[in-house]
Amino acid sequence: MIENLSIRPFVAGTDTSHLSDIWFRASMIAHDFIGEHTLREQKSLMKAVYLPMANTTVACLDDRPVGFASLMDDHIAALFVDPDCQGQGIGKALLRHVENGRNKLSLEVYTDNDSAVGFYRAMGFAVVSTRETDDQGLPHPNAKMLWNRA
Repeated sequence: MIENLSIRPFVAGTDTSHLSDIWFRASMIAHDFIGEHTLREQKSLMKAVYLPMANTTVACLDDRPVGFASLMDDHIAALFVDPDCQGQGIGKALLRHVENGRNKLSLEVYTDNDSAVGFYRAMGFAVVSTRETDDQGLPHPNAKMLWNRA
């Protein structure tokens, strides 16, 4: 594990703004094809709807939030790392944390997000289906990926 990295439960009162900012900055890079206007709208939903309804864990370096993973049952609804901290193993640590005690996990990823698709493949996920539109019906292809404990 990364020195000074801790993973803890989400605390709405202190984490919501930090995590939605991480989500937005990471999405502006990884999901630039969606467009800033749409991502800003989705940021509001992240704060008001998605973070509160999910089971979220927060990765911290020296007690500063640098990433998070949000689960809905056995589905990873979100896994994002601060762009300034990517490539240090934080995403891998979050994924291993949420895998703990589970036999399977699923997620959806934009197929145009090559780095995320590659990351999940390297972590043992396999594409099981694809669709041509995202959850808003926009023409951004998605892949459903599945991980099963071997």
